[in-house]
Amino acid sequence: MDVLSGKILVASPQLRDPNFAQTVVLLIQHESQGTFGLVLNRPGDKTVDEVWRMLEKDPCNCQEMVFVGGPVPGPLMALHTVESLADEQILPGLYVTAQADAFEKLFRQDQAEFRLYSGNSGWGAGQLEGELELGGWLTTSATVEDVFSDHETLWQQVTSRIGLKILAPNLRPEQIPKDPGLN
Repeated sequence: MDVLSGKILVASPQLRDPNFAQTVVLLIQHESQGTFGLVLNRPGDKTVDEVWRMLEKDPCNCQEMVFVGGPVPGPLMALHTVESLADEQILPGLYVTAQADAFEKLFRQDQAEFRLYSGNSGWGAGQLEGELELGGWLTTSATVEDVFSDHETLWQQVTSRIGLKILAPNLRPEQIPKDPGLN
């Protein structure tokens, strides 16, 4: 089995499922029994503070949006950069947790990067592999910068990166002019 944990799935333009149109999904776990991940570029309609108050927790005054991790209900999860608050490492410098006490500490740290997610994206055994074979998804390596980048431009950024690898596999990023008119 090709292990995809820690990789990014990018919805191909042909993917018609409205839950995943133009999404970028970070795969958290990919095993023979199934796969799950978090959509990185779908902000929800509530802030962290609003959700925290709904859970009857002390106000945290965090105005970051809670992201919709996917259509599958599940516990709140956070992707973050604080190793001491990690349940698991996803990439070097990127961690995940589903622990409420860790969330509270993340909300109160000025230098910690984090995003809180409600729901997740899941595939049963062999389901994702079938979707990949049909061309519904493209894959590439994930970076910490992808996780915390601008959600509005992430899909375009990552699809462009994949396209460049396909069209010019031996071209190094420093060889690409910033102005395409210089080509």
